[in-house]
Amino acid sequence: MIDLLYELMKNSKRSDRELAKVVGVSQPTITRMRKNLEKLEYIREYTVIPALEKLGFEIVALNFLSISATSEHVKEIHEWVSKNPKILFSSSGEGLNGKTLLLVSIHKNFTDFSAFTRELRSFLDLRVVSVESFLVSLKTDMIKHFSFKNLERI
Repeated sequence: MIDLLYELMKNSKRSDRELAKVVGVSQPTITRMRKNLEKLEYIREYTVIPALEKLGFEIVALNFLSISATSEHVKEIHEWVSKNPKILFSSSGEGLNGKTLLLVSIHKNFTDFSAFTRELRSFLDLRVVSVESFLVSLKTDMIKHFSFKNLERI
């Protein structure tokens, strides 16, 4: 089943018949395995990773926050983050001088990023202790584009 997952990460557009040949099982077995991977939530979604720069985005921001919030505030923060279309990924964590929250956001330009950070600070109000951002320009040559295609079994 895990072999199928790795094959899907390489190219999820392949048919079950084609995947069956690669994995070495029958097509109905692949169909059952795929449904099982979905049911067990090994597969969150099927999607495309677009060339963001071609869609008019210039900046990806890694925003590291240190927040001081009650459990009620944390729930509000999670709701706001979940509804914000500019945030691609968010998770709590530890590191970087006491930072406890990571937000990966995407922006059309620096003005858009600045408006986002103002909105973020305004929403978080007194709950934010500090914010540090690392900006990635999508206009420069990428060393390696984001992809799971070459992820190998570890």
